Amino acid sequence: MAALLLLGVVMGSVAHAPLPVSLVAAAVIGVWLVVFALRERSARRRHPSAN
Repeated sequence: MAALLLLGVVMGSVAHAPLPVSLVAAAVIGVWLVVFALRERSARRRHPSAN
């Protein structure tokens, strides 16, 4: 429920923000997600889980 509420707040903010601001925010979030994914992948290769 909290995730849906947060999504609604973010989507509402994006609807009122200028397009360049929305695109910059989307790019920053995208870069952050790529960096996070790469760090997770490298961590799993160094320390494989017991599963």
